[in-house]
Amino acid sequence: MQYGMPTLIENNSLAENISLCKELGLNFIELNMNFPEYQLNELEKTDSLLKAADSAGIYYTIHLDENMNNADFNELVANAYLETTRRTIEVAKKLLVLRDKYGDPTQPLIINMHMNHGIHITLPDRWVQMYDRDSEIYMKAFEKFRSSCEEWIADKDILITIENTDGFREYEKRAIDFLLESDKFGLTWDIGHSKAVGEIDIPFIMSNSGRLRHFHIHDGTEAPPKNHLALGDGDINLKERLDVAREYNCRCVLETKTIEALKASVLWIKRFEGGK
Repeated sequence: MQYGMPTLIENNSLAENISLCKELGLNFIELNMNFPEYQLNELEKTDSLLKAADSAGIYYTIHLDENMNNADFNELVANAYLETTRRTIEVAKKLLVLRDKYGDPTQPLIINMHMNHGIHITLPDRWVQMYDRDSEIYMKAFEKFRSSCEEWIADKDILITIENTDGFREYEKRAIDFLLESDKFGLTWDIGHSKAVGEIDIPFIMSNSGRLRHFHIHDGTEAPPKNHLALGDGDINLKERLDVAREYNCRCVLETKTIEALKASVLWIKRFEGGK
């Protein structure tokens, strides 16, 4: 199984992340577009990205900006996120050569995304999610998003995977089901996020288990809700989750948030792999 790491906030440069990735014997780095140093103006410098990764014998996956909202009612905002997705796909196409050289060619190159809950209106007795109220507008945005991504990816071995966060809303499940009708989309199972919200997303994820392609692996607890812990520091049945990842040929990001927790998690994985 292929294991990678996220870009860590303690590391101020790609070079530092690559050095750590190589030191730990990991296969890839997930470039996080929430960081200023991994915005498109930097990611589009693909020659330097390729050279840096090639020197360490690793490859990249990409994590889109968590604020991405292709369904925003403001078309200027929605179109900006669509353009971000288009240009990110173009970057991924150029990075495929690294996957081919250092990764598993049976696993597509992943661009990971979150769903955006959108805004809610607070009434005296309840919240109203605007995407739930205006579901037709919401779904039309996803029709545009899916068809655009299909056109941009074309025949390249790139997959956009949708990650669970704090519980999929019902309108999001409808949109995800629609996206999963396309072979350009799959699922990321973030097992720590899942644990912290009481595993409420498991029925939906497992009903679409055949579309799992990517895992974010970190430990967590339900009470109190915690995640991004080092492996072994929480309550998740990690063996069970890793068995699912292996069954569906998924690559795994050890998505801890500190160097210390990442190193501890790599040691846990080595013991796990050695004990099988």
